Amino acid sequence: MATLLHRGVTVHSVGELPPVGKKLRPFSLTGQDMADFGVEIAAGRRLVLNIFPSVDTGVCAMSVRRFNELAAGLTDTLVLCVSADLPYAHKRFCGAEGIENVTTGSSFRSGFGLDFGLTLVDGKMRGLLSRAVLVADKDLTILHAEQVSNISTEPDYDAALAALS
Repeated sequence: MATLLHRGVTVHSVGELPPVGKKLRPFSLTGQDMADFGVEIAAGRRLVLNIFPSVDTGVCAMSVRRFNELAAGLTDTLVLCVSADLPYAHKRFCGAEGIENVTTGSSFRSGFGLDFGLTLVDGKMRGLLSRAVLVADKDLTILHAEQVSNISTEPDYDAALAALS
């Protein structure tokens, strides 16, 4: 169980992120078209998982915008933005913001948050995912893992990019 902060209040996630050096576990998410997909979506590319509580909050929206900008300059890399928001919310947000360089996935009908230790178990946002970034190589070995200790702040984009170098 990870101890985190959200707006100055201590909250907890159901577990801990998988560590650097481990293989990324299989997962299931739902895309904007309501079709389910798994880790195979990366198909031999490097994978950046930008995980957050809700695209309808300011910091989460900023992280999707920033990773969209960063993804434009990355080769052979899929940036996957994940939250428990319904796929319709992802589609609405990406359309309104002109987000085209990232893929979104909803955990609303999967155990993604439990499997990765990210589901919040208390606080106002319980049931949603905590903020985290996982970076994996083409073989799905984790190169970088950050569970942001203060959910109200953005992840360390530089550290995620450095893991891809």
